[in-house]
Amino acid sequence: MGKRIRVQRRGRGAPTWRASTHKRVAPAEYPPVSKKEIEGYIRAKVTDLVHDPGRGTPLAEIKTENGEVFYTVAVEGIYKGQEIMIGSKAPIEIGNILPIGSIPEGTMICNIELSPGDGGKLARSSGAYATVVAHTAEGTIVKLPSGKTHYINDLCRATIGVISAAGRVGKPFMKAGAKYHWMKAKGHKYPRTRGRAMIAAVHPYGSSKRSARKVTTVSRNAPPGQKVGLIAAKSTGRKKRRR
Repeated sequence: MGKRIRVQRRGRGAPTWRASTHKRVAPAEYPPVSKKEIEGYIRAKVTDLVHDPGRGTPLAEIKTENGEVFYTVAVEGIYKGQEIMIGSKAPIEIGNILPIGSIPEGTMICNIELSPGDGGKLARSSGAYATVVAHTAEGTIVKLPSGKTHYINDLCRATIGVISAAGRVGKPFMKAGAKYHWMKAKGHKYPRTRGRAMIAAVHPYGSSKRSARKVTTVSRNAPPGQKVGLIAAKSTGRKKRRR
């Protein structure tokens, strides 16, 4: 009888597997929509730029003229003390927040809402941005970082610019300890041993015998001790080019 595999141990919710979320600053989301924002714009100021553990980009602390404070993901080019504007009549400048229906075609945007008032869901990782392609009767067509296009409600808000910290993943960690602490902030276990490198008693893919290797696809309804590898995979291997 071997020990429980990683998937089973993680399900118990022990501190080893938990992200240290108590160190995080605040959720990155837009403030609730106000009447003044719909009719014109609200003035706001970037009061600070802070690091948020577990997040790949800094957070901008923004204080509106109403005295409301909120945090949002910082875009390239903004600075502490910068004045920004939030609303449908705000100018198209870096850091300003506008409804997507008011943003001209070809503009690079980020932190896009999927439904009006949800705070921002798309293009939020470091270096990410989307592009406004066209305005239609069904909504605004946006080209996402993945290359796909998506219809977005004209009332959904977005920030003008590109998320900061582009090129972050290009810098090597150099030391295993740095990688360990980065993973720990996200609640990931590091280092991660391959199941193939284990003995047969402790993992379904374990064993040094080549003949003992199992098929790596597994049912979505498999139990935790068996649910490893390619879960409910439709296909495996390299994608074939469709003609």
